[in-house]
Amino acid sequence: MSPQPAQPIIDTHVILRDGDRILLSQRGGAYGYGRWHLPSGKLDQGEPLAVGAARELFEETGVTVEPAELDLVQVVHHRQADHVERIGFFFEALTWQGEPVNREPDKCLALTWFTAHELPDDIIEYPRAGLLGYLNGTGPLVQHAWH
Repeated sequence: MSPQPAQPIIDTHVILRDGDRILLSQRGGAYGYGRWHLPSGKLDQGEPLAVGAARELFEETGVTVEPAELDLVQVVHHRQADHVERIGFFFEALTWQGEPVNREPDKCLALTWFTAHELPDDIIEYPRAGLLGYLNGTGPLVQHAWH
């Protein structure tokens, strides 16, 4: 029997930058409760990547960004479980409108700015791999948890 084609979940993540500061969200749901991650979410069927990233950012933070203003800066191919893969597209946002507010208090405990050099230790591993790949300039692709 030949291998089945991969059917990864496609995620978008937004690295919202204000100079040296990066906005992180503290998880309030079951997955990663109390840990940090970037504004992110699953891509909807038929939705362009940058549009999905802008939508997720707005849904979680109220910040508006034009999809054309988002720069793709990192891709992470993440193995979540034996039969679950995710591909995360990480976009940098340098210009936007609005001030971040927690629009999903049932899923998010806090939104906090951290400097790029003083990130919290407890960022969830998958988004951390993409964020560090971006910050460290280690190349456009990270393959995470494939060992």
